[in-house]
Amino acid sequence: MIDPRAIVDASAKIADGVEIGPWTIVGADVEIGEGSVISSHVVLKGPTKIGRNNRIYQFSTIGDDTPDLKYKGEETRLVIGDNNVIREGVTIHRGTIQDRSETTIGDNNLLMAYVHVGHDSVIGDHTILVNNAALAGHVVVGDHAIVAGYALIHQYCQIGAHSFVGMGSGVAKDVTAYTTVMGAPAEAKGINSEGLRRRGFSKEAISAIKQAYRITFRQGLTVDEALQQLRPMVAKNPEVELYIDSLNSSTRGIVR
Repeated sequence: MIDPRAIVDASAKIADGVEIGPWTIVGADVEIGEGSVISSHVVLKGPTKIGRNNRIYQFSTIGDDTPDLKYKGEETRLVIGDNNVIREGVTIHRGTIQDRSETTIGDNNLLMAYVHVGHDSVIGDHTILVNNAALAGHVVVGDHAIVAGYALIHQYCQIGAHSFVGMGSGVAKDVTAYTTVMGAPAEAKGINSEGLRRRGFSKEAISAIKQAYRITFRQGLTVDEALQQLRPMVAKNPEVELYIDSLNSSTRGIVR
């Protein structure tokens, strides 16, 4: 199922049931899991490990090294999980030895056309990165987050789980879990209520998350002051704990 016009390095590990299209290049130290489909004109460079049942579309470049000037050719890698869809023209860079040495993408993600994932970034599960969204190096994207088209995420930012980054936003600080941000520079606009409803969150849970948001953003409190009010909420509404975790893990300050 490998087109004879493809170029596959002898060290590449190709599992059963993998399809590789014409004029695709699979370099050294690339591993592709069962059932994955690699279209034509794709460039895969290693060390890169790609899991099962992924679909990578034409003109994507996956696993190249980073343009970060601190990178001096050290061996780093890219790890991609299972059931991801990587559309046309996506670029994903490997890590740098100065940080994690690895760029990591989880399972069941959709990376739409011309998305860029910079070195040492970590993408969770069930995320959507819409056309031309760009993640600088060291970015963390939580599970079920959506980054809309043409959004730009500054290096070292964290995009919280279940959050929504609006079209064309410029994000230079951390986005708390469940939160919708929009604009350039981005500003917090509320919680991602529609996304939470679609994922089966109860009315009570959504109400508690809204209250957590109001405490953080509408009462003029510092983050530490907000946390003092948020922690007692967890006993009755455990969903708030994820929100608290995103506040505690912030290193750049939060988008307000």
